[in-house]
Amino acid sequence: MTHAAVLGSPIAHSLSPALHRAAYAALGLDWTYEAVECRERDLPGLLERPWAGLSLTMPLKRAVLPLLDEVSGLARAVGGANTVIFQGGRRLGFNTDVYGMVTALTEAGVRSPGSAAVLGGGATACSALAALRDLGLSKAVVVVRSPCRAAEAVSAADRLGVSVTVQTFADAMPHADLIISTLPAHAADPYAEAIAGATNALFDVVYAPWPTAAAEAVGGRAGIVVGGLPMLVHQAARQVELMTGHAPAPVEAMRAAVS
Repeated sequence: MTHAAVLGSPIAHSLSPALHRAAYAALGLDWTYEAVECRERDLPGLLERPWAGLSLTMPLKRAVLPLLDEVSGLARAVGGANTVIFQGGRRLGFNTDVYGMVTALTEAGVRSPGSAAVLGGGATACSALAALRDLGLSKAVVVVRSPCRAAEAVSAADRLGVSVTVQTFADAMPHADLIISTLPAHAADPYAEAIAGATNALFDVVYAPWPTAAAEAVGGRAGIVVGGLPMLVHQAARQVELMTGHAPAPVEAMRAAVS
């Protein structure tokens, strides 16, 4: 039997086991997939186990990079790997979050926004900037609580070749064709009406609780709203392809498992 898992902390809420197990069942694979509580200090030891592949979530995506034998160009540019593949005794790191974002947006009809703003400056914001680059944008606004919180995103933008302007939530919400909120659940609630007044397309990476206040506000004005669940499904589908070598992944079976 072949083993895979998702590592992170906290991990009990993760939908990754349901997604991956649904994929393995649809593909007829005798694989297991479990959720394992893992903090940064636990990661080196867990990487020694006989896995075929691992999904990584908070707080491990950046911490894993120095523990890998090879890191994809995208994962290096974004500054984090959410996927580890074990091949021939080597650990290979990839980022499928960007693929998940781009696919979720294009699936909803958001294919070539003329302008964009990203709310938040952490690891997910870095992936969002890469997704915007893939959608054809070379510049974006990053909105954070204080300028120092944008340092990680600014560094990633430099590596990605994306020009960013940093502003704070104390400023007026920037008008943009697309706003991507990478803020945790409820953090964007105070800005919901401002977001709705500044865009007609919102991608909110939160998937629970759903809908968020911002999603309801934008949807109430007949805007396009994309939630975190489609992103989660598509990034997991790409992980399944990388881990198993079977492509395309059974996306609809995976989607049904978490709907």
